[in-house]
Amino acid sequence: MDMALKGRTAVVTGASRGIGLAIVTALIGEGMRVVAGARTVTAELTATGAVCVPADLSTPEGPVELVARAAGEVGGIDLLVNNVGGGDSGEGQLDGFLGFDDEQWTQSFDLNFLSAVRTTRAALPSLLERGGSIVNVSSAGARMPHSGPVTYTTAKAALTAFGKALSEEFGPQGVRVNTISPGVVRTSMWEDPAGYGAELAKSMGLTQEQLLAALPGSIGMTTGRLIEPAEVASLVTYLASPQAASISGTDVRIDGGTIKTA
Repeated sequence: MDMALKGRTAVVTGASRGIGLAIVTALIGEGMRVVAGARTVTAELTATGAVCVPADLSTPEGPVELVARAAGEVGGIDLLVNNVGGGDSGEGQLDGFLGFDDEQWTQSFDLNFLSAVRTTRAALPSLLERGGSIVNVSSAGARMPHSGPVTYTTAKAALTAFGKALSEEFGPQGVRVNTISPGVVRTSMWEDPAGYGAELAKSMGLTQEQLLAALPGSIGMTTGRLIEPAEVASLVTYLASPQAASISGTDVRIDGGTIKTA
């Protein structure tokens, strides 16, 4: 199916690896001109052909700098993908609510929620002018707060609510806003030897390989496998396209059947 995105422009945050890198690759494959923001510009990101912008999106300045650079490079923004997130890996993430201090809460909200608020605020004038769209990448953890570190899942819940509020305000002005909530995706969060998956495996007395093999079944993924980043990217591409012109204000779960409620 032709997504009719050729020649349009996009800004993607958190683009250096995993889901973000897959989104950049998919959008460029559809003929879009992409400005990719990431704290670290990797060789893999550079190889996509995107305009790569080093930016710390957890700071107030980073999103503004990214959008300003995008305006200069591609002239305007048709699509904003708020994908940046994290802070859910490594030692201490399994300690529960009392294990997190104010600094950790602030860091998580700055990266997982306020980065989207700031980038959206900077990009909206261009999106309004061009009748663009926004796709926020949240998490199935927003609906299952116990499924990850409480700082992370709570920040993602705020991001999901933010998307719905934006769609109500700006949908009548021509900007569609949708949210995607992935379940367990095959990313560094689970596969990095120093990541959340490694820490969880250690707490359960398992190797990381054993954990990843058992994970789909243990959390009720009826598909029986982890989600690939390219699958999330395909969904972003569809929601950004004119093919999805009547889809606005949704939260689309791509979780392999983990969440059992309607």
